[in-house]
Amino acid sequence: MKIAIAGKGGSGKTTIAGILTRVLANGGHKVWAIDADSNPNLGVTIGLPPEKARGMQPMPSKILKEITNEKGERALKLDMPAGEVVRKYGLPVSDRLTLLSMGSVDHAGVGCMCGGHARVRTLLSGIIDEQDEAVTVVDMEAGLEHLSRGTDRHVDVLIAVAEPYFKALETARRVFELGRELGIPRVVALANKFRSENELQVVRDYARQHSMPLIAEIPFDGEVQRADLAAEAPALDAKGRAVRAIEKMVDELGVARATQTV
Repeated sequence: MKIAIAGKGGSGKTTIAGILTRVLANGGHKVWAIDADSNPNLGVTIGLPPEKARGMQPMPSKILKEITNEKGERALKLDMPAGEVVRKYGLPVSDRLTLLSMGSVDHAGVGCMCGGHARVRTLLSGIIDEQDEAVTVVDMEAGLEHLSRGTDRHVDVLIAVAEPYFKALETARRVFELGRELGIPRVVALANKFRSENELQVVRDYARQHSMPLIAEIPFDGEVQRADLAAEAPALDAKGRAVRAIEKMVDELGVARATQTV
């Protein structure tokens, strides 16, 4: 299964992607985590020290090759199996979790991240039969450009993160609509960081008004805030409210829990 997390900047998508990744790995799944944000922070959120996360090398352009398809059009294809890309260019975080990076903006005025988006899109298209039962979790770039580029075209589930204020809700709606337009099989919304029943109801009402099914409701959690200030991953063993909600979401996603833990 390939799962993408998207939403407005600051909505909590990276935190959700990081906790989901670790919950799946701790539950016995092999997980490929892809940081598809040009301002990458997923590494710290899954437990890497900041200096190690900063030093991570992105997937190189040589993983792709240009071909001519049956229509005579030029297209991109992986130059090696997806599993080999992960083994060569992924950073093992644990024996069940590997992190890959699209890359970051290191200098001003150098142009767009078109190549990075192309690598992520093509890698996702190549992760089909090669997955070897791995679950892929992708932290998408904030906003909507990844959808205009079709970066997440080949995922199975797109989760639009919605905070209880208008700009985040509007972004979630646009993510939802564009994901449906791309033909992603399952597009859902997620209520995040609400502090009261009134705030949760705002998200529920907006989601119902725009026919967006809510897959999870994740309340504000002080442990997430503490971890962010400390530049570390939120504790899973503390069983905070966010972790419990994401564990429940795993069941809603249809990812079977493995009995073996790591």
